[in-house]
Amino acid sequence: MNKKKIVFVGAGMMAEAMIAGLVKNKLARPEDITGTGPREERGAELRKKYGIKTSADNNSAIHEADVVALSVKPQRLTEVMKGLKGVRSDALVLSVIAGANIKKISAGLKHKAVVRSMPNTPGQIGEGITVWTASKETTDEQRETARAILGALGEEVFVEDENYLDMATALSGNGPAYVFLFTEALIDAGVHMGFPRRIAEQLVLQTIKGSASFYEQAQKHPAALRNQVTSPGGTSAEALYYLEKAGFRTAISRAVWAAYQRSVELGKEKPGHIEVNQQEED
Repeated sequence: MNKKKIVFVGAGMMAEAMIAGLVKNKLARPEDITGTGPREERGAELRKKYGIKTSADNNSAIHEADVVALSVKPQRLTEVMKGLKGVRSDALVLSVIAGANIKKISAGLKHKAVVRSMPNTPGQIGEGITVWTASKETTDEQRETARAILGALGEEVFVEDENYLDMATALSGNGPAYVFLFTEALIDAGVHMGFPRRIAEQLVLQTIKGSASFYEQAQKHPAALRNQVTSPGGTSAEALYYLEKAGFRTAISRAVWAAYQRSVELGKEKPGHIEVNQQEED
């Protein structure tokens, strides 16, 4: 890894998370990393923080790259790929783009060695989890390179079946959004009861952190842990009754399924049909 030149096409938050992990863990030298993007102020920020190179010209930046990491928004992918004409035949293309399947990327770049991955936002602090797969044309060395880069974000899980990537997008890729919404709802409930917001935030944050750690260490089914704190006729039983009555489980299941279907759709849509209301990658 220390000798490989890595170019991130699209220097947004996920690209920065990978850059930070690579530099922090000394998996790559800053001078061997390049981030590309149209905004000079963003490039200046990354140069100052990590000592990497930056460029506004995607095509010139990738000519000598051993790894080309695609980290633009889905609606920009087709346009960006049209401008990438210099990917080396022996380079690895690594994508973190939701809904973009290997076939689409391979055809767009006329390149066979492609890794598709789905990280999540906790990767920005090294606590994420990434599901990834690779085209059959990738070498063992390229797969190990991909594993090292994605491992800089936290845990990584390799799967043979690419269909799992759309599922991972809906479950773990979007998962932090569900957790943040649940967190926000609990905090607001605390404020509604009368807690100062700062105290409500502290109570909820530590409850979520502690519950996750307890679940991990207990190695029991979540239902068993839930039953341990649900006394007959008690406050937990009353609260859980209302959650079930409101369709809490069904809402979560339907939300994840909707996200999965959208991920599949993104892989099929033509450029002109893709929504353009998302923020720029940086």
